[in-house]
Amino acid sequence: MLETLRRIVQEVTNARDLDQALSIIVERVKQAMGVDVCSVYLHDHERDENVLMATDGLRADAIGRVRLKAGEGLVGLVAEREEPVSLADAPSHPHYAYFPLTGEEHFSVFLGVPIVHHREVLGVLVVQRRNGIPFGEDSVTFLVTVAAQLAGAIAHAEASGGIDGLHRRGGIAEPLRGQPGAPGVALGSALVCYRGADLEALPERQVDDVAAEEARFLRAVTAVRKEIEGMLARMQTVLPAEDRALFDAYLMMLDGDSLVGDTVARIRRGSWAQGALRDTLVEHVRAFDAMEDDYLRERVEDVRDLGRRIMDKLSNEEPAAPREFPPDTVLVGEEITASMLAEVPRERLRGVVSVRGSSTSHVAILARAMNIAAVMGVSDLPVGRMEGRQVIVDGYSGRIYVDPPAPVRAEFRHLALEEQELSDELAALREQPSITPDHVGVPLYVNSGLLADITPSRQSGAEGIGLYRTEFPFMIRDRFPGEDEQCQIYRQVLTAFAPAPVVMRTLDVGGDKALPYFPIEEDNPFLGWRGIRISLDHPEIFLVQLRAMLRASSGLGNMDLLLPMVNSVAEVDDALRLLRRAHHELIDSGATIDLPRVGVMVEVPSAVYQVRELARRVDFLSVGTNDLIQYLLAVDRNNARVADLYDGLHPAVIRALLQIVDGGHAEQVPVSVCGELAGDPAAAILLLGMGVDSLSMSTANLPRIKWVIRSFSQQRARALLQEALTLEYAHAVRKLLNAALEDAGLGGLVRAGR
Repeated sequence: MLETLRRIVQEVTNARDLDQALSIIVERVKQAMGVDVCSVYLHDHERDENVLMATDGLRADAIGRVRLKAGEGLVGLVAEREEPVSLADAPSHPHYAYFPLTGEEHFSVFLGVPIVHHREVLGVLVVQRRNGIPFGEDSVTFLVTVAAQLAGAIAHAEASGGIDGLHRRGGIAEPLRGQPGAPGVALGSALVCYRGADLEALPERQVDDVAAEEARFLRAVTAVRKEIEGMLARMQTVLPAEDRALFDAYLMMLDGDSLVGDTVARIRRGSWAQGALRDTLVEHVRAFDAMEDDYLRERVEDVRDLGRRIMDKLSNEEPAAPREFPPDTVLVGEEITASMLAEVPRERLRGVVSVRGSSTSHVAILARAMNIAAVMGVSDLPVGRMEGRQVIVDGYSGRIYVDPPAPVRAEFRHLALEEQELSDELAALREQPSITPDHVGVPLYVNSGLLADITPSRQSGAEGIGLYRTEFPFMIRDRFPGEDEQCQIYRQVLTAFAPAPVVMRTLDVGGDKALPYFPIEEDNPFLGWRGIRISLDHPEIFLVQLRAMLRASSGLGNMDLLLPMVNSVAEVDDALRLLRRAHHELIDSGATIDLPRVGVMVEVPSAVYQVRELARRVDFLSVGTNDLIQYLLAVDRNNARVADLYDGLHPAVIRALLQIVDGGHAEQVPVSVCGELAGDPAAAILLLGMGVDSLSMSTANLPRIKWVIRSFSQQRARALLQEALTLEYAHAVRKLLNAALEDAGLGGLVRAGR
């Protein structure tokens, strides 16, 4: 059964659209369980109905026509209870609803299980048979397992199928969900970015010159054939004949009509070569996966390998002519990179949508700096079907809408207009001080890591840099940068902001930030060798960076130094000892340099509980809320499956933040917040109420937070904090704070905290 289940899941995952996925499910499950009927009902959220979408055993003309309202029939009962329902005599059950056009009056034994994905009931999987004994426990558990395993694949296929017209048949038209990457609303035309060997991301394109496209494909096949022949010749004296047979098999596939012939046929129907090859490979992979013989099934990897080789040839041969970018370009891809972002003329770029990545991805950071709406981690996005489609990007909620109906487009155009009006109003605050109505000053700084950020940061009205990420110079090189190289970069940043303060964080790599020349392979990198741990384990790297920082600050006096990922007071003591050593070495060389103020990042739970001991050793504390929330809530913020659980307004997070602020102030040490939470207008109210001394955020968020600070007295913020501390749910805290923003006339900021 496990092997059968594996093959079903694989076939459904490879399905080209929802219709094919559902057809595979009903056919394979019926066969595996030996039943008379297998059907799939999907929930239409728009109409709140369960719709018969596929069946093997009932009448085919009932598909799409049988609709049960929420709670209606046995299918509605299964969806409502969210658990299996097994009956020996279904017609006698009070919930039974009979539809003559299905022809199901002959099947009285019923078993239905819910299809649940991310706590949401997508639909119901049903099997039926003629009179007889009810389904046993083994059958129930098998069908439950099938539904659980297929839920994700169905969700993905539903997204693909829905976009391709399912909604026109009265099906499902829902936004695709991801993670907020950069705030804002964008409406535009999707432009797919892809890598040649990335089959899933290849868009569907039509060509005018079919003969030229066919010739291009055959040239790629010829080039691969020569490569394989060369491999075979080289292996004559290395491998025995039976192992060299693999290369012979490759040549046979290239010379046969199956792989090459099917692709040529698709090209002759108008498809470009890459798309035609992709579709042929998917078809072949599905055929191999369905084979019962283990050896034959494993040959699917040979097909994939051969396909990638041809695809690489096609991609490398493709002319490198500059792409044409629509005036309202929305970049879409499996993984959008910074270089892809930089390719598009800024005036034409409206938004970014990526299957992989999170709000902390480099492209998301760049998008925020450029004021471009971005949604990351849209795992159900059918990238290959997105080219040219109209897209709405909601960077606040992390949702995208594909080919939305007119009312939705009108609503988001209105929101985009409000966005622009809000931006104009916020721009007027640039030169205004960040002071509350009851005269409490809360300096606002920006987070940065690129020299390109300096000018936008200065223009935003920031009072300094609250977090400068020094790892970027390390990440763009193929070796560790030298002391002089680092010193030059740091000096540029410090000079640009002098005399305003610049908080420089020491090297923080590991976790989601790897260096290409210093690989760190770990099962759980976020709990592994990263941050200050690497610096202390490699003093030869750490001392070079410390000396570069100290030299860069000479004569300016505006650098503060920040230690990341501190877990214990011992790490602080060791880091301070190395700092003093670096300082003494420079003094001994004749330099005149003062020691900087030193701070600790509070971003792991152990630091929360030792906050007073840490505060006694340093000059300031800086709360890194991104990691702190992740560790407190045991939620990987880059994992789309649990992204909804990552919430900075979780009551536990609020209490931890309050403990940090109180602990720092008890030792007469200022406390700042430099994570994403500092840029959340709702959270800013609570941080103001706690008495946080300064906030640091992205350039895009700074004007919004300044508006909040200038609109709320600290006394009012403290009252809201006390009320929030009585609440047990994060959504209740958010509702409280959003209402306060609305009451203060800042309703335009509420969406930024969604």
